[in-house]
Amino acid sequence: MTINEAQETVDRWIKTTGIRYFNELTNTAILMEEVGEVARIMARKYGEQSFKKSDEDVNLADEMADVMFVLICLANQTGINLTEALEKNLEKKTIRDADRHKNNEKLK
Repeated sequence: MTINEAQETVDRWIKTTGIRYFNELTNTAILMEEVGEVARIMARKYGEQSFKKSDEDVNLADEMADVMFVLICLANQTGINLTEALEKNLEKKTIRDADRHKNNEKLK
């Protein structure tokens, strides 16, 4: 599935199963909540925190997909084509960071 197809699929899902989009502020709050869930798993799986009994069934892939879903919702609501946005962002990073990482002693 391309990013564009994902945007179209989410839009169809929202308009049928979801009935309508939550407003942008609500979706922003939901996005922060979902990112927090990813952070919680990362801190426990790759960091120093330990899992609680209630955390045993967590699914990192599913939580990342939740983040993508809400981000796509916000892009659709605000008229952003995520394919174009990502392409422009990568171009900006490539120009800006052409030598930055190569010259970073911390990365050697």
